[in-house]
Amino acid sequence: MFNRTKPWNDEQMSTVMGTLLRVGVVTSALIVVLGAILFFFQHPGEIMDYTSFKGEPQQLRQVHSILIGALSLRGRAVIQLGLLLLIATPVARVLFSLIGFVFEKDWIYMVITFIVLLVLLGSLFSVYL
Repeated sequence: MFNRTKPWNDEQMSTVMGTLLRVGVVTSALIVVLGAILFFFQHPGEIMDYTSFKGEPQQLRQVHSILIGALSLRGRAVIQLGLLLLIATPVARVLFSLIGFVFEKDWIYMVITFIVLLVLLGSLFSVYL
């Protein structure tokens, strides 16, 4: 599909990034819908109380717990997995852009993209600092 002997041009980079974003968003949406279907089958007739805020249970706040729950086909965990994928999609796009700028040897955009990636990762993982 792409010629590996020459650097990628802007059109090829744009096409791949657009595809990456579309696939990420559509995949995460399908996973969330699957999780909702599982949730409704696993909790038939459950009435939600929206008068007070209740956060997610502890097991749905950590990535490894979400993965374990999703592999067990627990509806809420599958929904959370879809949301994690939705959050990871733009981060993957920035990472792909960084790799593309390295291959193109476009050092100014590489530095800017690296700073953006650091800001994104810092905001995602700031809870652990």
